[in-house]
Amino acid sequence: MVTTATPAETRVLLENISWQTFKTMLAEMGSERNSRIAYDNGIIEIMTPLMPHENSNRLIEGLVVVLCEELGLEVKRAGSLTLTRDDLERGGEPDSSYYIQNEFLVRSKEKIDLAFDPPPDLVLEVEYSRPKIDKLQLYAAMGIPEFCRYNGSVLRIYTLESGKYLEVPTSPTFTPITVREIPQFIQESKKNGEIATTRTFRTWVKQQISLSGQD
Repeated sequence: MVTTATPAETRVLLENISWQTFKTMLAEMGSERNSRIAYDNGIIEIMTPLMPHENSNRLIEGLVVVLCEELGLEVKRAGSLTLTRDDLERGGEPDSSYYIQNEFLVRSKEKIDLAFDPPPDLVLEVEYSRPKIDKLQLYAAMGIPEFCRYNGSVLRIYTLESGKYLEVPTSPTFTPITVREIPQFIQESKKNGEIATTRTFRTWVKQQISLSGQD
């Protein structure tokens, strides 16, 4: 019997595209779409999420909210916020983005302009397939402090140091919680359901906080 894997996303690559053409494409495609677009060095990547990709993205977002609630952190969820820098001629739309440390600076804003506003404090990319554009370089250039990527089994955490990302074992945003264990809860949700798993995750987070002496 031949076993075939269910695709989680599709990726299309366009080359030799000018920055102005990219900006025009963004304007013409509008915001009512489910694809995510990234641009770097004349290359456009168009990623369309399928069910496994989007389900993981939404699950992780729910767990991030639990982390913020239990750690007493305010958060502004910005979703697949379009991030563009004309001075760098780079742009991207992460699967999820969050303002946490700088939430108070953008709390009432309906539109983010990176020429004046800070970038998100944390972005997440779900990457079941290999991206065509190096997101580490892309988001580091934009000055995003923390970047997480999930490949369907492992959650990796990167923090920005001296203009480059360094992979770290724990998230500075969610210390003392070992967020790299989130994938086990994603797998658990497939057996027990998302709400039940979220309850289990909240209990686990509270235990981690108690053990650290932060409660």
